[in-house]
Amino acid sequence: MRIAVTGSIATDHLMVFPGRFADQLIKEQLERVSLSFLADRLDVRRGGVAANIAFGLGLLGLDPVMVGAAGPDFADYGAWLRANGVDTSAVRVSETLHTARFVCTTDQDQNQIATFYAGAMAEAPRIDLAGIAGRTGGLRLVLVGADDPAAMLRHTATAHRLGIPVAADPSQQLARLDREQARLLVDRATWLFTNEYEAALLLERTGWSEKELLARVGTWITTRGADGVSLTRSGADRLAVPAVPTDRIADPTGAGDAFRSGFLAGLAWQWPARQAARFGCALATTVLESVGTQEYKLLPSDLAARIAQTYGDDAARFIEPRLADV
Repeated sequence: MRIAVTGSIATDHLMVFPGRFADQLIKEQLERVSLSFLADRLDVRRGGVAANIAFGLGLLGLDPVMVGAAGPDFADYGAWLRANGVDTSAVRVSETLHTARFVCTTDQDQNQIATFYAGAMAEAPRIDLAGIAGRTGGLRLVLVGADDPAAMLRHTATAHRLGIPVAADPSQQLARLDREQARLLVDRATWLFTNEYEAALLLERTGWSEKELLARVGTWITTRGADGVSLTRSGADRLAVPAVPTDRIADPTGAGDAFRSGFLAGLAWQWPARQAARFGCALATTVLESVGTQEYKLLPSDLAARIAQTYGDDAARFIEPRLADV
């Protein structure tokens, strides 16, 4: 049985403007802005939460099933994912809408102007998770990541109906959800992922207290950047796992997705949650040191050394048998 990763599939177009946006803005004309910034750099990168998480699981040999919607321009991206161990047979390919795109320009002060085009994501609610579970021989876990909200709700309901454990990861879509939608997405989740900001936003959106929310989920995992992660269960002490340190941060994008890949892999290998979180933290740091969300390499010796230095030799020895297959 395999892990299904549902969510967005996207291409990121990232540009750098060598000046300052503020120098181009005229206070008296802000109601009628018509500007063009001449960028001197363009990076086109593969992205989307489902693709990023599935990529990491694929590198680790988990044969994940990626579930999402893309456009007719998905051919090269799909080939890349398949070459890295991802099953893309469940991706819905739209006949008319392009794969989602994130277009962002950053100035020299790190200010950003961006546009997100959802594109084929609008067709994600048409995907039948029950059919996918049947064709793939069953699913051990469904991660419901940021996607068209209707698709997220449908996948969650289907997984619960089929008795498949759910990992809820609403992330960027929390801001769009109303109270009932937010509650439906996280209620009865075996695992719940948020960062610190999303944790506060989730409580606001659901209207539940932390105690009430914990009574409705299995384990709540909160990523805390350089402070690591915390794992919380109802009636149990909070478990804190420190981050794997680095002084070579190249690009923070995708680190959270990499943590999820490592953590979910640990669950698939039936590791204790603490050990799975440590492994996730090691993968997150690997991505922090790379530019792009899917351009990193996994080196068993490097991962083992990071874990030994941060968590001790026993923790490294625990993971080494699995790393031999990476």
